Amino acid sequence: MTGAVVAIAIVLIVVGGITAAVVSNFRLQRHRADAVAMASYRKLAEEAVARQEALETELAELKAKVSSIDDMLRRIE
Repeated sequence: MTGAVVAIAIVLIVVGGITAAVVSNFRLQRHRADAVAMASYRKLAEEAVARQEALETELAELKAKVSSIDDMLRRIE
């Protein structure tokens, strides 16, 4: 009887170890996928900030041009 119990215990330990290894592998893969997604998001955010800064610069230039045109029109009146 004790031989059967030992055999069952060994099988349960092996199955538990395999299960833990598989679960750990899936967690690692999910973590890696999250890291890749975060890196992509960070790159996208940096590009968005750069584009926003370029648009703000262009908007400031256009505002200055409109202001100078407005000044010229006021002088004409």
